[in-house]
Amino acid sequence: MLSAGVVGLPNVGKSTLFNAVTRTRKADAANYPFCTIEPNQGVVLVPDDRLAVLAKMSKSQKIVPAAIEFVDIAGLVRGASQGEGLGNQFLSHIREVDAIVQVVRCFEDVDVHHVSGSIDPVRDIEVINTELILADLAALTKRLERIQKMVRSGEKQAKSEAGLIERLLVHLNDGKPAVTLNMTPEEKGLLRSFFLLSAKPTIFACNVAENDLVALAGGREDSLAPGHLRAVQHYVELHLATEAVTISAQIESELADLTQDEATEYLAGIGVKESGVGKLITAVYHLLGLRTYFTTGEKETRAWTIHAGDKAPAAAGVVHSDFERGFIAAETLHYNELVHLGSFARAREAGKLRIEGKEYVVKDGDVVEFRFNV
Repeated sequence: MLSAGVVGLPNVGKSTLFNAVTRTRKADAANYPFCTIEPNQGVVLVPDDRLAVLAKMSKSQKIVPAAIEFVDIAGLVRGASQGEGLGNQFLSHIREVDAIVQVVRCFEDVDVHHVSGSIDPVRDIEVINTELILADLAALTKRLERIQKMVRSGEKQAKSEAGLIERLLVHLNDGKPAVTLNMTPEEKGLLRSFFLLSAKPTIFACNVAENDLVALAGGREDSLAPGHLRAVQHYVELHLATEAVTISAQIESELADLTQDEATEYLAGIGVKESGVGKLITAVYHLLGLRTYFTTGEKETRAWTIHAGDKAPAAAGVVHSDFERGFIAAETLHYNELVHLGSFARAREAGKLRIEGKEYVVKDGDVVEFRFNV
């Protein structure tokens, strides 16, 4: 299962957000730096309204959503790459995850200490990214020194690595994370073997106060939050080619103790249409390069997780290795077509069910039944 690490400065709401996303109280959320030392881990179900529609259509007894893992990682501080604030330990935790959710504080609260003494989300992003980049520079420099002998002997793999490392060192020294470097498919394959921190796909969670979220939902700008949000959105689009999601970790933490109906009623009562947690989880799922296809029947309707670009046999293998080994064909129809037609019977009558072979790339939202022989 792929994982996303919740990262940021101390006291920005990481643990509160982790508790909300995982609907647990596993992470301590306290008003002092480093209240989290060892990372907390939690499996998160990916919200998908399509499951309920398919289950109703098939009269399924059970629904099984897709899932990913979130990891709550202790707050980083300036100097983390040099070991400040247990930085080396915390950076090693980031190295183990597949993507990063960087929580950025966009709320004002005199009772919650900020390590820099003031609220400036763009500065905070730059602090975190600088530490990741410095750690990568150190790791790449060591790697380049280690392979020099092989480079001099003309070893092809070593020469390719050295060429990419030299490009990366220039890029990183310009203050740019590795993930923004233009690379060939071959270079991207090499990059994965470097396990760089700044090469991990990243999304930003702008953490706002409850009253700010209510104001934003109502289109009001009578707080500092809109300015903070615009600054973050502009910065991450311009410099990091990624996106920012607005969320109130405190509200979401409170919703975690409520039923779905109670949560909907609570949000409606404060003028907010929907929870930000669902948006964040879905965004992270796609950030990880994951896609969903469905199987459905009377027993269960299930969301299966595949990587974008996976072909039908690989998708079948997610269900069972026998399905991939003995793959014959996939009978498939996209969710949108199925809902439009109203049932599988009507889809068959209309000739809309397709038989796809081994080269078919399974799309997000495909409803599939595999044919196989072992």
